[in-house]
Amino acid sequence: MNDRRRASAHVFVDDLDALILDSDDAHHLTRVLRLRDGERVTASDGRGRWRNCRFDGSGLVVDGAIESEASVSDGAVLFALSKGDKPETAVQKLTELGVARIVPFVAERSVVKWDESKAQRNVERLRKVAREAAMQSRQVRLPIVDDVQPSLAAAIALVGDVAVAEPGGDAIGSSVSAIAVGPEGGFTPAELDGRRLVALPGGVLRAETAAVVAGALLVDRHTR
Repeated sequence: MNDRRRASAHVFVDDLDALILDSDDAHHLTRVLRLRDGERVTASDGRGRWRNCRFDGSGLVVDGAIESEASVSDGAVLFALSKGDKPETAVQKLTELGVARIVPFVAERSVVKWDESKAQRNVERLRKVAREAAMQSRQVRLPIVDDVQPSLAAAIALVGDVAVAEPGGDAIGSSVSAIAVGPEGGFTPAELDGRRLVALPGGVLRAETAAVVAGALLVDRHTR
């Protein structure tokens, strides 16, 4: 990580041997960061592999061997849709933490309910937020950001073994690999029926805060 922190920028490419920047990243390096020839940049394939490069004024040239890095976490956070830019905040922070999978869903008490067209646009936006957050935090893995699921049950079916965050639940043990957090109004009794419940630390958390806390606990569990 120290090598990546010292780099002037961190980008993602499809092929670490070709080092082809997309137009947005090329613009960011040349027009926003205004990198000079020879400045060091790290590039990753988003799947755990990365290498040192140099900026040559318009693109990247190889300046080191390809390296691999173990995953920070194999955990997943499922979060109910909420108003405004809260979903973007949750995705940004979860990506910075290194959470491997992020699943937005519509809970029974969710105020926000996106139609199919809006859901697709907003998920693409969330994936862009995740990519930008991964670049900023020098991650070498891009999280999976799933399509919006129509219910908690559907989100859990997509991931598998999921614990649901609820006051009064059990402590989060080492066996927990995925946590679902609800909307501002909480989950309904029907949604909680038969679920494995776990408690998050703190008081009454905002929806986006609960998602970030769940992610931090999962990453901490993985890295101990």
